[in-house]
Amino acid sequence: QVQLVESGGGLVQAGGSLRLSCAASGRTFSTYNMGWFRQAPGKEREFVAAIRRSVGSIYYADRVKGRFTISGDNAKNTVYLQMNSLKPEDTAVYYCAAQGVVSYQYANVGAYDYWGQGTQVTVSS
Repeated sequence: QVQLVESGGGLVQAGGSLRLSCAASGRTFSTYNMGWFRQAPGKEREFVAAIRRSVGSIYYADRVKGRFTISGDNAKNTVYLQMNSLKPEDTAVYYCAAQGVVSYQYANVGAYDYWGQGTQVTVSS
């Protein structure tokens, strides 16, 4: 059974940093995209970043480019999201997701097969 477990969320002041972790079990995802999405109250879930470790492909949403960094550890089957220079508009529940097949639709919510439970990130002004 595949499980994705996020950790690392919390409350931080604007300009601060947080590091999210997503530990996968039940399957190895290095060949497929693993991504981070977020959902603020009353808004749709949106793409943040994705990584396909086997080929070194990394993608970011424009609004986080230069502030967030996605990385992975194959040995731990874990993906990280380092978030720097956080802004109040980054406040959301952050979800880890993984695809079960090779896909180029890294930003498409519907293209992901597995999801974590989410972790809250709150950035105060």
